[in-house]
Amino acid sequence: MTDLSRYGPWAVIAGGSEGVGAQFAHQLASAGFNLVLIARKLDPLEQTAEACRRSGVEVRTLAVDLTSPDALERTVAVTTGLEVGLLIYNAGANTCSEHFLDADLADFQRVIDLNVGTMLAMVQHFGRPMRDRRRGGILMVGSMAGYLGSVRHTVYGGVKAFGRIFAESLWLELRDYDVDVLELVLGVTRTPAMERVGLNFDVPGMRVADPADVAREGLEQLANGPVYVAGGNAEDVARRNDPDRPKVVLRTHEFMQKLLGEKGTR
Repeated sequence: MTDLSRYGPWAVIAGGSEGVGAQFAHQLASAGFNLVLIARKLDPLEQTAEACRRSGVEVRTLAVDLTSPDALERTVAVTTGLEVGLLIYNAGANTCSEHFLDADLADFQRVIDLNVGTMLAMVQHFGRPMRDRRRGGILMVGSMAGYLGSVRHTVYGGVKAFGRIFAESLWLELRDYDVDVLELVLGVTRTPAMERVGLNFDVPGMRVADPADVAREGLEQLANGPVYVAGGNAEDVARRNDPDRPKVVLRTHEFMQKLLGEKGTR
């Protein structure tokens, strides 16, 4: 079990309004962390913040679209003067789930901005003081989508693959400074976002994780980076690394069609 006290006193959670992000907030508040919660939607953000304040901790909120050019600037403004010992970057949704040739390139750029650009900016901003203090933790939430190609995940899968390689590299860079780095890889998780897109959670044999469980796993495994696969999906991830790429990609494609409730396509 990771000693969370070494990551305090403040934690920043990007994507901290609902689902896994809200569970990170609740669990850290219970452990005595002060929180800065960042998300786009104000109402669920404030609801989570108010629930966390009942644990007796201080909670600041920032409602901002993390793909906007001023996202980092506004984050810096709300965290100035705070000793942030833990950064959780949980804001990594697939905001453009279209076939690549049918969508506007600008829409895919938002996927890149959210999953790469803003994440890198926040990691660098909060990671530098952690390195100087020789203490801290950086947890980035990844996805099993980053282990293979998938229809309508053309760009999303790519940015999630980047996130894993980045986490592994940053883990090497910071391990001598006692700053822990972890990418928490999620599979299908019963979050409000996944429910809104209408995923079929009843596909036979599909493993569906609970947000509270994967958040707990992430905090427990933070010191054991660089990558941890949550929700009991480690064997599935291992299968996705099969060198026979046509076989593994097509097999997972068929499963994804069932998950999304789509008819078969070549």
